[in-house]
Amino acid sequence: MKQAITPSNTDSRTLFPAIRRYGLAMLSVAVVLLVGLLLASFNLRDVEFPLFLFAIAITVWREGTGPGVLALVLSSLAFNFFFTPPIYSFYITPAELPYYAVFILFALLITWFSAVRRRVERDLRQSRDELEKEVAVRTQQANLLNLTHDTIFVRDMSDIITYWNRGAEELYGWTAEQAIGKRSHELLQTVFTVPLEEINAELLRTGRWEGELGHTKADESRVVVASRWALRRDDQKRPAGVLETNNDITERKHREEEVRSLNQELLRRSTELEATNRELEAFAYSVSHDLRAPLRHIAGYAEMLQKSASLVLNDKSQRYMTVILESAKKMGKLIDDLLAFSRMGRSEARRTVVSLDQLIKEILNEVQPETFGRNIVWKIDALPLCYGDRSMLRLVLVNLISNAIKFTRQRARAEVEIGCSSGDTGEVVVFVKDNGTGFDMKYAHKLFGVFQRLHHVNEFEGTGIGLATVQRIIHRHGGKVRAEGAVDQGATFYFSLPTR
Repeated sequence: MKQAITPSNTDSRTLFPAIRRYGLAMLSVAVVLLVGLLLASFNLRDVEFPLFLFAIAITVWREGTGPGVLALVLSSLAFNFFFTPPIYSFYITPAELPYYAVFILFALLITWFSAVRRRVERDLRQSRDELEKEVAVRTQQANLLNLTHDTIFVRDMSDIITYWNRGAEELYGWTAEQAIGKRSHELLQTVFTVPLEEINAELLRTGRWEGELGHTKADESRVVVASRWALRRDDQKRPAGVLETNNDITERKHREEEVRSLNQELLRRSTELEATNRELEAFAYSVSHDLRAPLRHIAGYAEMLQKSASLVLNDKSQRYMTVILESAKKMGKLIDDLLAFSRMGRSEARRTVVSLDQLIKEILNEVQPETFGRNIVWKIDALPLCYGDRSMLRLVLVNLISNAIKFTRQRARAEVEIGCSSGDTGEVVVFVKDNGTGFDMKYAHKLFGVFQRLHHVNEFEGTGIGLATVQRIIHRHGGKVRAEGAVDQGATFYFSLPTR
């Protein structure tokens, strides 16, 4: 329990030091008085004057001005009473008045000098204590800075290093004894990314600077550092020094350079690939376009020959003519699909908000003749809006739905499902699922190639370009397309589209 502070306790705390201080004044004067009287008994005269001055000086030096004034008064009275004739009297003759005045003046000078000296000593003690505290704080800060692996050093405004921490020693290889006193830019052979004048101007204006620098280590190897400078100002706000912190980013810069080189190489190859693709598309378009005329001639003359010579041709020859006409039609369909595929890569996409529900309705009406007489169960979920070229997306859905109808032809009860599954934020994933013949997943990588077929043409008609067209359209919209399936267990095709 804490002791309560009462008035008596407070008085005792202030009274006893006062008694000690003023008691020393009276004691010193009494001792000097006894010594003076003792010496006078041995006929030793004129020593009492310096003795009383000494007592006053001791009192002022030890206890301050107040006790010193008391010692001065007591010394004056004792000197007048015991040593100034007439002795044992406080009477002062006119002839002795100057002598007594000199004593008081000397006593006052000693009192003033002792008081000044005491104050100076007190100020010096206080300054020494503050300096010791400052040194302790700075030492502790320096020790803390040595704990970090960051490179930290301090330099004055003449670029002379005044502090060098352990992290700087580890990175650059110079010890503190070797670095302190050297010019940092000369020691480190600094390479600036911007002119030093601009850096110093920004440092003086804002008090800080950040950037990349090149430095040379003690072993002559080069490093790139992320450097941060902080300006320190003195009490008059004048620039006094710079604290510099550096982190080694040499490996990062090497990796960035490698990535930059790889990107340039990738850009070069991408440019070459785009040029090659354009050449191939132009070639495919040109060939397909040029093939149309002779193909039309073949089909036309074969049809005319069939009509004009039907009476003289036997059944075998009639069958030959039928094969020629059917092959010409298939070739024409193949050329049309190839032309559409090549145009798809060159035509400009006109992106708008597209209602997938509306597209599905239009397509189902369009393919209705293909489903006549068949038992097909349609399951169509509500589909969201998406963002893209409506005509291109219509072609995607036409291809996928037509494939679902075609590859479920052998099913007594066909099932086709069109729906939406969850995808990444900002996109919609649409799927078309059927219970048709399906495919082997080990050949899934061939599905979206041009002219790639997983079923024989005698089983299911087609040119092998539809899914390649689907993939090209979805990729142009920034989406992805994939397929899942199993033999005789149906297939599911997924494609993703942006919602905005």
